[in-house]
Amino acid sequence: MSITANKVVSIDYTLTDDDGEVIDTSTGAEPLEYLHGADNIVPGLEGALEGKAVGDELKVVIEPEDGYGEYEAELISIVSRGDIEGIDELEVGMELHAETPDGDVQIITIRELDGDEVTVDANHPLAGQRLTFQVRVVDVRDATADELAHGHPHGEDDHEH
Repeated sequence: MSITANKVVSIDYTLTDDDGEVIDTSTGAEPLEYLHGADNIVPGLEGALEGKAVGDELKVVIEPEDGYGEYEAELISIVSRGDIEGIDELEVGMELHAETPDGDVQIITIRELDGDEVTVDANHPLAGQRLTFQVRVVDVRDATADELAHGHPHGEDDHEH
């Protein structure tokens, strides 16, 4: 069975940066499972996996525009410590969940602390980086109706939404 839209795909992968440093890997864990065509993974990797089958192995280099996007300086802002609720001790590098004006949740990273001012960065931590994935396709199956409706795989235990 080939990887096409609406298939649940399981992959083993290792993600490295331009220096060969491992950023993330499924080694020692369960394979990553995603719904192909539902924007569950970065577009460059999803495109490279299109048409592949169980057992296929590939190395994919993804430019920022097909990964987590270009780094955008306008996504850096300065907020008051008082605007960050529920956290007593802030630290540079800390990642926080913030609600966007349209109600979505996004991760922001604290870049600098200066008195009452907190510099936050709403760019994805991997924005602007070229990514290299070493991938092996472990499984491909048809998605269930529930998985298609929810836009992601449920796995063996399933779950309620």
